[in-house]
Amino acid sequence: MRHLAAMAVVAHLSRSMKPLVDLVYPPRCPLCGVAIAEQAGLCGDCWGLLDIPGGASDDPEALPGGTVIRVHAVTYYNDASRRLVLDYKHGGRIAHARLLARLIAARLPDEDPHRPAPLLVPVPLHRWRLWRRGFNQAALLAEELARLGKGTLLVDGLERHRRTVSLGGLGREARERALAGAIRINPRRRTRIEGRDVLVVDDVLTSGATTRACAEALAQAGARSIAVACFARVGEAGDGI
Repeated sequence: MRHLAAMAVVAHLSRSMKPLVDLVYPPRCPLCGVAIAEQAGLCGDCWGLLDIPGGASDDPEALPGGTVIRVHAVTYYNDASRRLVLDYKHGGRIAHARLLARLIAARLPDEDPHRPAPLLVPVPLHRWRLWRRGFNQAALLAEELARLGKGTLLVDGLERHRRTVSLGGLGREARERALAGAIRINPRRRTRIEGRDVLVVDDVLTSGATTRACAEALAQAGARSIAVACFARVGEAGDGI
């Protein structure tokens, strides 16, 4: 309850300060820089550059043991989405988290009112990579999704307890070998995950090796259902990062 009250206060302050923020920092499209009506948005032309999937989600994929996951992605990974992701993750523009999360939220299915809200579990970073980067981009997205009412944040549900080589440029099989045994359930959070619907949150889905490793760990912990929410996913002809 305290957490919900704190979120309500933050939301009220955000609405109250919006006119001042817009005056000092006029809203501009993060891709082309043209003036727009709202912060955390894109101009009409840049909206058209995103390659939006036609369906609500990708075809379900079965994991070992019979667990089925769905992927909810805003856009395929192309030049426009690449710029947004790289500016966010490597360019230090963490304010993009609000924009990307709002777009992800719009792609998520409506919640079942008869079931508890899903747990929002970000893809974890190893502590050394977190120290170098200064933030976990997936965790910021999950936090924004929680503010938007899309679930309950469980920021440390998963742990990346072993360092892995950079996955950029590796194929699917090489990624899976690098990730073998690297991601596990946080033992202090296992009881919270058992029997719950879980939404794994990330910025980009490339080969799917990382999200599969996360989903398999969650399935072993007894998650009731597992889905993936991301901003962009690499298509058949896409490039990884």
